Amino acid sequence: QVHLVESGGGLVQAGGSLRLSCVASGGIFRFNAMRWYRQAPGKQRELGATITSGGSTNYADSVKGRFTISRDNAKNTMFLQMNSLKPEDTAVYSCNADLSYVSGSTMHYWGQGTQVTVSS
Repeated sequence: QVHLVESGGGLVQAGGSLRLSCVASGGIFRFNAMRWYRQAPGKQRELGATITSGGSTNYADSVKGRFTISRDNAKNTMFLQMNSLKPEDTAVYSCNADLSYVSGSTMHYWGQGTQVTVSS
């Protein structure tokens, strides 16, 4: 069974940096696309960044140029390097991963989330 666990969140001042990790446990997996989402209080969940199995990346305009998504397939791990953080980046950050099975189905897995708080 696939479990995704995020870590690295915390409290940081505006302009600071954090590095989030998302580790998959339960076996060795060949994930397709992996993503970081975030949800601020009272707001809808927002897709922040995506990375494909081949390493192609895509970012929301709100984080482009400040955040970098990466992955280490050998370690079943995805990262989000967040620089120049702003108070509006305050949210719960969750990782998401797609896994295709030999049956042809694709499952979407989620982590529980990690809180990021940016003070002004």
